[in-house]
This record gives sequence, C-alpha cells and structure tokens, in this order.
Amino acid sequence: MEAERVLVERDGAVAHVRMNRGDKRNGLDRALIEGLVAAGEALAADLGVRAVVLSGAGPAFCAGLDFKSFMAAGPGAMSALLARDGVANVAQRCAWIWQEVPVPVIAAIHGACFGGGLQIALGADMRYATADAELSVMEIKWGLIPDMSITKTAPRSVRLDVLKELVFTGRIVSGVDARELGLVTRVCDDPVAEALATARIIAQKNPHAIRRDKRLLNEAPALPVAAAFALETELQLALLGSKNQVEAVRANFTKSESHFEDPR
Repeated sequence: MEAERVLVERDGAVAHVRMNRGDKRNGLDRALIEGLVAAGEALAADLGVRAVVLSGAGPAFCAGLDFKSFMAAGPGAMSALLARDGVANVAQRCAWIWQEVPVPVIAAIHGACFGGGLQIALGADMRYATADAELSVMEIKWGLIPDMSITKTAPRSVRLDVLKELVFTGRIVSGVDARELGLVTRVCDDPVAEALATARIIAQKNPHAIRRDKRLLNEAPALPVAAAFALETELQLALLGSKNQVEAVRANFTKSESHFEDPR
C-alpha cells in the first residue's frame, strides 16, 4: 500500500503540511496534486489554524511534475489534471490553494524545487530555503510553459524581466541567488525549523488582524488607489475596538501573554 501523499501535522494553531513522496523527490503525480488541494481546502476551512508551513519529505522540496506517472496512467490522466476546478484547473489549484488559505503560509525549501514544485512554493506567502537549494522554472526544458498559477504569484516578488529570463532559459539558481532575485524570502540552514518558528510567532498575534493582513496585501496592490485605500479602512474598522484588538493592547501595556479568540 502506498504511503499517504500529503501529511498534515498540528502543533496548536500551527499546521505543517508535508509532501510525502520523498523517494520520488516529491514528484507531482495525480495523488500528490489532489492531496495538496485537499489539504489546502481543509486548512482554509479550519478557523483554529493561524499559520501554515509547507515542506517536502526526503531529499527535495519538489522536483516538479512526474511525467512518467502521467504517461503510465494514460491520456486521460493529463486531461483530468487540466480540468477546471472553479477559476483554476486542478494543477493550478494545488499551487494557488495556498493563497486561498486565509492565514500566512511559509514554504520551507531544500534540495530541488523545480517547475511545478517552484510554482507551489510561489503560492506560499513566504519562502525559506537552504543556501544550496536548487530552484528553476524548468518547463522550457520540456518545451512547455509554466502554467500552475505563476502569472499571479511570481510577479508579486520577482521583477518581470528577471522572471522572463528564468522562464525563457530554465536556468537553475541556488537558494542564495534566489533570495537576490526575489524568489526566496530568507536563506537559512534549517528552513523547516525557521518556518515553524516564524509560524509560531504569527500564531501568537491577533488572528483576525493576521487574516485581514493577508487579504489586504493580496488584494490592494491590484486595486485603483481609491479602492485600495477604502479596503484599508474597511478592514481596519472591523478590528478597532474588537475583543482581540483590545486584548492586544492590554497584553502590550501589561507586558503579559495575550489570549486571542479564533475567528468564528
């Protein structure tokens, strides 16, 4: 019996999602793709989750699409992957779902992070990587284009000319170079440990404010000035004087631990 493709562990309000196909460098087969979507959907609906870490078991974060598995499954397998699931097809959704999760998601990258694997990482809000991690928009190697939501995720952190060079050449960059290019947020020796540490810090903040932070920073940049400013005000008014906001003020003034209520 095959191992479960995606594992989800909880430590209080922090969820750790781990791709669990390490013997294949977490190559994306249909089960892994569908497992990521299912995990993301479940976490999006869980009001007790305040932060998420996304990682890969074994020697790599994710080496991209497992072409052999789809070829072995027959022509219908790829067609199923490209079937629409709301605004996205199934392949796009396994990367974009992390933007639909309303709390911060941190990808912890080591080893290979190629093609679809990189696009999954780009779906996260932050990316921590080892210095020797290898990242590539690798689809051009196979005569393809990147099509797993990269057009909506990468431009948020990577300049367009830099992104074009990466897409056109398929070159592999290290974690250090990826940080300089904007692909990676932080370079560290142990990305999972660092990501979990950051997630725990986030989980100690007002969860209503954190959710509104993510919504604001995702939506406002694409809005006209007046609409962006209106969104800032709308989200702020919902927080001012709320129970959790008052608790944040109390904890800061008294220098004591905060006790926030989860959204309902």
